[in-house]
Amino acid sequence: MTKAKVNLEQPKILVVDDDEKIRATLKGVLTFNQFMVTTASNVGEALHLIDTEPFDVLLSDLHMPGAADGFTVVSAMRHTNPDAVTLMYTGYPALKEAMSAILLQADEILLKPLAPPMLVAQIREKLKNRGIRKLTAIERVASILERETLATIHDWLDRVDREDELTCVPLSKEQRTGHLPKLLEELVHRLRVPRNLGTKQVSEAAVQHGKVRQAQGYSVPMIIEESRILQVSIFNTLQKNLSSVDFSLLLTDVMTIADEVDSQLKQTITSFMGQAATTTA
Repeated sequence: MTKAKVNLEQPKILVVDDDEKIRATLKGVLTFNQFMVTTASNVGEALHLIDTEPFDVLLSDLHMPGAADGFTVVSAMRHTNPDAVTLMYTGYPALKEAMSAILLQADEILLKPLAPPMLVAQIREKLKNRGIRKLTAIERVASILERETLATIHDWLDRVDREDELTCVPLSKEQRTGHLPKLLEELVHRLRVPRNLGTKQVSEAAVQHGKVRQAQGYSVPMIIEESRILQVSIFNTLQKNLSSVDFSLLLTDVMTIADEVDSQLKQTITSFMGQAATTTA
């Protein structure tokens, strides 16, 4: 799609917010300051507009109802019109700690309330100084975890080796990590083939892991601890790859990871206890 050149006299801006009053206020302020303003009340409307019209600026609320939010809108604008200025705003100052990651896809994160003079000045400054951007290669969490499986396992093993609670049972590297490749493979599959949170599905790797750990002399608290460390290692892998994470689906993927790892843990413990009962019978 060929994009129109920026008109610094009257740039075209897309405002996205589910709050009608905020949309109307921003449209009034920006129109008064010589912007051509189009508004969208939800992510679906915004995506349609981005796909069909060229814009110089995106101004979007970060938090909107539904599975998708402002990240989805920013990601779409980045792919469809990479030269557009992208500004997001939020009422949560705590997000400041995450800005280094968020700004990999947005030009600026603004905090509510938005002061009209400062907002207009910031938009014009961003337009004046913007340059041609290189598109960032965006990946789903599943692809990152699949690509970084070995790195995740190595990170997990390093953390486990520092825990006396776990190393009190002497095991080789292969014995310690033998369950992880299959568990991570199942997790990647779950991310790619979504199902409702809480849906039960047998994890053969988790069941086998419980039997093996029982034979190796583990306890239930030890199994829980190594599962906790697995989640830490998974999220550490994602943190190291934030520059390529698809933020539009990150929240859904994170919830899926937690659900799947917890499900695997429950099945491991159930198998462990069943094996223990069989052994003592």
